[in-house]
Amino acid sequence: QVQLVESGGGLVQAGGSLRLSCVASGPIFTINDVGWYRQAPGEQRELVARIISGATTIYAESVKGRFTISRDDAKKSVYLQMNSLKPEDTAVYYCNAVIRRASSPWDYDYWGQGTQVTVSS
Repeated sequence: QVQLVESGGGLVQAGGSLRLSCVASGPIFTINDVGWYRQAPGEQRELVARIISGATTIYAESVKGRFTISRDDAKKSVYLQMNSLKPEDTAVYYCNAVIRRASSPWDYDYWGQGTQVTVSS
């Protein structure tokens, strides 16, 4: 069974940094688009950053210049480096990946369980 597991969340003061990691496991043939999303209490889940078509990165306006998404295909991993954190970045962060399983002609959308990021003022 394919799974995504996030780590690296925690409590940090405003202006600080955190690095989130997401590792995929299971019968994976290829990992296509990957991304990070977040959901604050009472809010909709929103895109934070995404890598599409292998190399093109897109970012939410609110995180441009502060967050960097990257991937290591050999490690089946996706990362989110978050710098200059603000209290409004507080949310549960979710990893997302479009994965083609071994022995399947179809791509499937997978989500991690989420990791809490709390930024204190």
